[in-house]
Amino acid sequence: MTSKRLTFVTGNANKLKETKYILSQGTPIEIDSQDLEIPELQGTTQEVALAKCRRAAELIGKACITEDTALCFKAFNGLPGPYIKHFMKNLGHEGLNNLLVGFPTTEAWALCTFAYCSGPGAEPILFEGRTDGSIVPARGPPTFGWDAVFQPEGFDKTYAEMTKEEKNDISHRFRALDKLRAYLATCDIADTY
Repeated sequence: MTSKRLTFVTGNANKLKETKYILSQGTPIEIDSQDLEIPELQGTTQEVALAKCRRAAELIGKACITEDTALCFKAFNGLPGPYIKHFMKNLGHEGLNNLLVGFPTTEAWALCTFAYCSGPGAEPILFEGRTDGSIVPARGPPTFGWDAVFQPEGFDKTYAEMTKEEKNDISHRFRALDKLRAYLATCDIADTY
């Protein structure tokens, strides 16, 4: 079976590693990566993902995938959502916990949106995955964003405390990539590299 090849527009080595691992299961898909500075517009997770992928395909001149991750607090009606990267950078793990002091719930959900665009001028297609959980005091290595403060529902470990395999079997990224993988198995992307 010939493997398919696709460009993932990301500068995040951890996201690239997880994506390659998850997409290597099943239909062979080889992932190249390219780091581009693409300004993100403000809006919903879906609006941000569509604009980012559309622009990435224009810049590289071929099919690509992009990914946006959101961490959504129930107490804040889904915020910080797609802006979690900036919250994490400025507040850290403890600050994320402090945001919820005084609220009746620490429930949250991790949302991953992969966008696939077949090339410049094409409309991207979205693939979303969601994992419910809660925000907890940081546990585990603080090496991958907010993983140390997100504990998936039904587990006694944070993402950071899980093995790569445990996390990749239940994560929001896995759920989105599983949908993307099923879609890519049905389309011809051989001419996109």
